[in-house]
Amino acid sequence: MKKRILTLVLMLSIGFSSVFANNEEGISIKAISAFKKEFAQAKDVKWEAGKEFVKATFEMNGQVMFAYYTPEGEQLAITRNILSSQLPFNLASQLRNNKQSWITDLFEVASNGETTYYVTLETADSKVVLRSHGISGWDQFKKEKKNTEE
Repeated sequence: MKKRILTLVLMLSIGFSSVFANNEEGISIKAISAFKKEFAQAKDVKWEAGKEFVKATFEMNGQVMFAYYTPEGEQLAITRNILSSQLPFNLASQLRNNKQSWITDLFEVASNGETTYYVTLETADSKVVLRSHGISGWDQFKKEKKNTEE
């Protein structure tokens, strides 16, 4: 009986350790260390490796965020999805004046001490991505027509 219980406990602990293991395989130690130093309170961290950067997806203060690092541990950018009410006043005001389209994506990018915002506006016929230049206005970053044929 003791042997069965011991075997069961051992099997469960192996199973749980693989479930809760961090998915840091293939991610540089320098990037992981830099992330842990910057975001000690981060929860549910998931790593992805790209060719020139690594990406950590995590939760902090109830917000899902993304951190990008070089394999050498240099932080490239931090991004997070936001609501239009979280934009600086001037940027939000300009979007409210645009009555012909709706917001389908809005996120903030912090990099090198600067914050840039990207917003995707859609109409029935097109999709436009705008990028903030400071807090004073928007520049067109990308525009594409929707395929309306069915």
